[in-house]
Amino acid sequence: MPKAVILLSGGLDSTTCLAYAKQQGFECYAISFLYNQRHRAELEAAKVVAQHYQVKKHLVFPLDSAALAGSALTEKDIEVADYSGETVIPATYVPARNTVFLSVGLAWAEALGAYDLFIGASCVDYSGYPDCRPEFFEAFQKMASLATKEGVEGRPITLQTPLLYLSKAQTVLLGLSLGVDYSMTTSCYRLNEKGEACGRCDSCVFRKKGFAEAGVADPTKYY
Repeated sequence: MPKAVILLSGGLDSTTCLAYAKQQGFECYAISFLYNQRHRAELEAAKVVAQHYQVKKHLVFPLDSAALAGSALTEKDIEVADYSGETVIPATYVPARNTVFLSVGLAWAEALGAYDLFIGASCVDYSGYPDCRPEFFEAFQKMASLATKEGVEGRPITLQTPLLYLSKAQTVLLGLSLGVDYSMTTSCYRLNEKGEACGRCDSCVFRKKGFAEAGVADPTKYY
């Protein structure tokens, strides 16, 4: 059984991505990151998801809080705004986050002898983050082939982005076809102390839109 590393945040997209990799016959290794994010509920969700899918190993990788600073997701004094629909990069953008996460995932994949690295990013229903665009992932793939021993020796690690061109509704329908229980997941940037979602941040709006357009009930608890 081939090995694969999956970036797992505990959200809708990454959980769908893990379910997809599992269905494709991979032995899955999940990696999540502790980077001083606004709430830890996503890490708790990631642990539940990882256990549910019986991943071979779930690694929670700690990053110094100063490494990914300057975002509303890491700084309590920067407000998470309601979704505006404007074509600007919002304050929830975390500087170079996917570059950092994928680099650590790439290193772990090479150490494990895994030749596939999965990320559940989409460039359709998203906030316009620069590190979710197809050209970013194409560039990272080239870098990964050049930066690793496996790549230089002709066995490059493949970056898998199965959700990249899917709308949130298409992602939800894919996940449901794979048996995903989305009540395990959390997406909100402004969860309250009870773990309830705000329903108004970018992530909540896209999540609600996905379930509505898919024509299925949203299991999320909103406050």
